[in-house]
Amino acid sequence: MTGFPHLSYGLPILFLLASPLSEAETTGYPPAAVSIDSSAAGNPSEVEHTDPIEPDSILTLPQLIDLTLEKYPDRLINEALEKEADAWDIRGDGWFAGSNAFYLDYTDDQLTNNRGYRDGSAKLEFTPWFWGQRTAAQEIAKQAHTSALKQSAAVKLEVTRLVREALWGISLAEIQFQQAKYTLEISGQLLEKVRRRVELGDLARADLLLAESEHLQNRSLYNQAEAELMHSRKNYANLTQTTRIPVNFHEELSPIETIRPDHPLLEAVNAYISRKQATIEWAKTTDTINQPKVNFGAQTIHDPVGSGNSQNAGVGIVIPFGHSTYDAPEIAAANLELNRALSQREHLYRQLEKNLHEAEHALELTRKEITIANELKQIAQNHLKMTEISFASGEINLLDLLKIQARSLQAMRNAKEQEVKLQRNIAFYNQAVGIMP
Repeated sequence: MTGFPHLSYGLPILFLLASPLSEAETTGYPPAAVSIDSSAAGNPSEVEHTDPIEPDSILTLPQLIDLTLEKYPDRLINEALEKEADAWDIRGDGWFAGSNAFYLDYTDDQLTNNRGYRDGSAKLEFTPWFWGQRTAAQEIAKQAHTSALKQSAAVKLEVTRLVREALWGISLAEIQFQQAKYTLEISGQLLEKVRRRVELGDLARADLLLAESEHLQNRSLYNQAEAELMHSRKNYANLTQTTRIPVNFHEELSPIETIRPDHPLLEAVNAYISRKQATIEWAKTTDTINQPKVNFGAQTIHDPVGSGNSQNAGVGIVIPFGHSTYDAPEIAAANLELNRALSQREHLYRQLEKNLHEAEHALELTRKEITIANELKQIAQNHLKMTEISFASGEINLLDLLKIQARSLQAMRNAKEQEVKLQRNIAFYNQAVGIMP
């Protein structure tokens, strides 16, 4: 077996996720089970989509992670690791190193000269522990239990990453959808104003065509945003196997600033290394070809022609030697597995440090961006109001209005997204340092 059992996926992981504020806090739109009706955005011909995701004010993020973990496929591997450790417990606690045997043997001369000769014997053979072998088996059992426990924690961290990612996917998709809906409504209102002014002769028909084109483009963006929202919610339901979603799932920033030895992934790989070291000791003390044997036996002979009747008993012992020569390939293979694990631990630690650096940088950058985004949002709102007044009074044309409107709406959406990304990157940082909610 190469690599970490059930941990190979977890080596290059982390730098991934985050967990958001509640959607009500970050977007102003509750994460409710809603029917997205396209007719409300000026397109009555489109089919209504029903969203199965329902907000649950009682469900918390830790509870959601536990619920997801209960149905996560890798739980089967965790259970198998525990059973394997239990099997080593039974092996190490046994009185004998291997299976025992009982031999019966009977010989007579009925098919030959038939003089009444009979020979019967019985022998009981035991397989005792070789020196240090039982201790090695018990050490494997101990390390197997520790490895199974740490591996379960590593899997839970991976599930936490996936849940955080799914929640943030919904949160950001919700913002983009609501902003697309708002933009479509604004363009629809503008289209009606332009249509009336064209009818009154204040604007040319070319302006009406421009407004209609802009509205159709916004409708297309709305449909795309709607599809992304549905996709993110389906992804969440597929992962968690539930249609309930926490109302509030934001996190506090962890004070940890480095990759510590108690990081769940590092603990898992260290436990795996300890198990591999125990496996080497087991290979050194165990003869894969022969084991020590102790036997006790008795024999009864009836020989009317020769020596007459006799009964005897005996004891025997088999002590193999030179097994280190024949077991050298197994010991070398165990050493190879150990060194692979050591190598992978180095790769993992470097990856975790890289993830932490990127998480720190993303968090710092978002804090700067949110200040700029809020200032741009305020400027954009004021500029848009001024532009609308200028257009109504005929000071600017429709094309200039549409350009400024697009920039203003983009600034407002960016400000909302940055607020969510700040909380997301906090959870993203927590994931990088191995902190679970």
